[in-house]
Amino acid sequence: MNVKNKRIILTGAAGGLGRQIALELNRRGAELGLVDLNPEALNALEAELKQTAQNKVCAKAADLTNDDERQQAINFINQELGEIDILINCAGLNAFTAFANQNSQFISKMMAVNTVAPMLMTHAVLPEMLKRGQGQIVNIGSTFGSIAFAWFSTYSASKFALRGFSEALRRELKGSSSRITVSYIAPRAVKTAMNSDAMYDNAAAIKMKFDEADVTARKIVNAIEKDAKDVYIGFPESFFVRLNSILPRLVDKALRKQNIEMGKYAE
Repeated sequence: MNVKNKRIILTGAAGGLGRQIALELNRRGAELGLVDLNPEALNALEAELKQTAQNKVCAKAADLTNDDERQQAINFINQELGEIDILINCAGLNAFTAFANQNSQFISKMMAVNTVAPMLMTHAVLPEMLKRGQGQIVNIGSTFGSIAFAWFSTYSASKFALRGFSEALRRELKGSSSRITVSYIAPRAVKTAMNSDAMYDNAAAIKMKFDEADVTARKIVNAIEKDAKDVYIGFPESFFVRLNSILPRLVDKALRKQNIEMGKYAE
């Protein structure tokens, strides 16, 4: 779906990747409804975008795990922009740590932000899309949602679940007369403030590649405009996604030494 003049909700808009997606969408003439937990960063982004915006831009700070705040954000954007054409679920949390050492509340929070919130955002906008017979749901996943990495157990689980939801909903909507598409777009590691110092130290030790956020954002928006179903950004990660789906125990062996090395840096 061409994003020009399309009314778009983008969650996690003030984060490292979300901000770059917002800038790219703005350059292409989209109407933007921005949502993020951080009101200061969100307001600064809104002000920046309005300086060059070809179309409407509005923003609403909200905790997507809070039912009232999430619905208030959706209502506000609907009032400002009208019926939503595209929902981009980009908000997310990550942690590089041993699962046994993770705080139980943070485990629940990560699943709520990374998996449940995108499902509930979709649930909120989908009826109107079905009524109009068109729309697009975009879930920003991760290669970790196809290759479960040690020391990222909760994050991997949340993205596996998001990928499963995307696939199931796509198949469900295929059985209807609507032209609603579901895109699951999975970048590899992206340079953002969400990554801890320990993560970057680990990356240097195992020669893990990071992509620049603006480059990844352009690829994501390109995939949205192509109505892509599943997109994996980055090589050789995209190859290992396919290999892991066929021969996961082979990937176990391939990652064994790397997993041991990563454990030295895990928080």
